[in-house]
Amino acid sequence: MKNIILFMLAVLIWGSTWLVITFQLGDVHPLVSVFYRFAIAAVILLIYAKWKNLFKPLNAKSHILLALQGICLFGINHWAVYQGEHYITSALAAVMSTSIIYLNILFGWILLGKPVAKEVLGGAIIGVLGIILLFLPELTKSEMSQLAYWGLGLVFVGSILASLGNITSAYTQQSGIAVTHANALSMSYATIFLALIIAVSDIHFSFSYTFEYISSLLYLAIFGSVIAFWAYLTLVGNIGADKAGYAVLVYPAIALILSSLYEDYLWSWQSFLGLGLIVLGNLIAMNKWQQIGLALRISKTRIRG
Repeated sequence: MKNIILFMLAVLIWGSTWLVITFQLGDVHPLVSVFYRFAIAAVILLIYAKWKNLFKPLNAKSHILLALQGICLFGINHWAVYQGEHYITSALAAVMSTSIIYLNILFGWILLGKPVAKEVLGGAIIGVLGIILLFLPELTKSEMSQLAYWGLGLVFVGSILASLGNITSAYTQQSGIAVTHANALSMSYATIFLALIIAVSDIHFSFSYTFEYISSLLYLAIFGSVIAFWAYLTLVGNIGADKAGYAVLVYPAIALILSSLYEDYLWSWQSFLGLGLIVLGNLIAMNKWQQIGLALRISKTRIRG
């Protein structure tokens, strides 16, 4: 039951953050909103890590890697996503983010030397076809096509950066740095980096005192950046990264449902088929398809018995 609660917590929060981000778009520059989000999250994690005595001495190389992790995973990645959601719905942005599964495998092969299995290539092809189908109704609107492509590209760039951040995180964990310790420092480095970019770009540190902006900011910082990561990483420790990875398959469906309720996202046969292909492709790429088939065969055997 504990693992089910952790799984649902991560999925529901991450599935909802894509819609909540849209409340951050408006008077405040997206880069400034991302800065506020991770400044709040970093302070919370630093206090928690200090309270739990999680900080350990690190060498200069480790700090450089954590800074790189923060800039990719918590900094520029979210900046690109916030910008991208100006042009596409939150649901489509969430679905595009599932490409991180294939990017993790690709960068793991290039940077960490992990072999790429043939099912990964097949799953990637199926998943990409699903993404194209899901985006097809939006991209065929002549008046929106260029903006939609731009939004799609920005979210994909964000996924690339997030994947590089994940690879860096995997490397730092292998070197013995605790996850909470790493996240507290990497979010802090990301906040400093974002502040420097804002300063040199002559962007104003404006703020919106509306209920929508403040509440969405706190939700993204506390729930989306602290609690969801805690729930997911705890789940990884309890049941393993392979099983916990199902969260990536489920949260886009939550985002699609919320978008259809609040953003007038219209479902079509392409949407259902595209979502199905994405789930199928991800299952194959994550080597889950055979496990599911085996589980179904075992269930049938038990029923017959």
